[in-house]
Amino acid sequence: MATLDAALPRARRAATVPLVGLATAGALAAIAIGFALGVNREEQWLLATRYTARFAFPVFLIAFTASAWARLFRGARTRELVRQRRGIGLGFAAGHTVHLGALATYNALIANVPSVVTLTGGGVAYAAMYAMAATSNDASVRRLGRNWKRLHAFGAYWIWGIFTFSYATRVARGSLFFVPELALALGALVLRVFVRRR
Repeated sequence: MATLDAALPRARRAATVPLVGLATAGALAAIAIGFALGVNREEQWLLATRYTARFAFPVFLIAFTASAWARLFRGARTRELVRQRRGIGLGFAAGHTVHLGALATYNALIANVPSVVTLTGGGVAYAAMYAMAATSNDASVRRLGRNWKRLHAFGAYWIWGIFTFSYATRVARGSLFFVPELALALGALVLRVFVRRR
């Protein structure tokens, strides 16, 4: 049993690098698609910001709901999903960093300064994301104890809130294209609450 317990963290670490690499490659591919479809430099970077966000969102949802799925449907697949959640979360951080680069480039091209609300909400989300990434290791779990759970719970819900608010405001303005994303975000929250109350 001790040998098996020691092997599981090694297996998880071995899968983390490919997951992060895949997420980074996916985000870069989203930028490439934006460049292929845009008619000028500004539109290319605008599409790059949109596509990288749309790529990162489902990756975040997988990490956000992994434990809930594992509790609701017990089995080898959901256990494996939970075991790889760290790699998925780090993959989201990598992919969303690519999104941040695309967004910053687009804002620089159009000389746009985001509002204080946007800077504050987004800044806290990225600060939380990087804090979660920096503490996504066994040593930090042991050192921080319950504070580790508090940090990751706060960060996960804050990032969820930013995605949800972004999609909700677009839907409220009449952009029905974002209804599926909003429904997925709300569904993820309902799933977590439902499983926790069970």
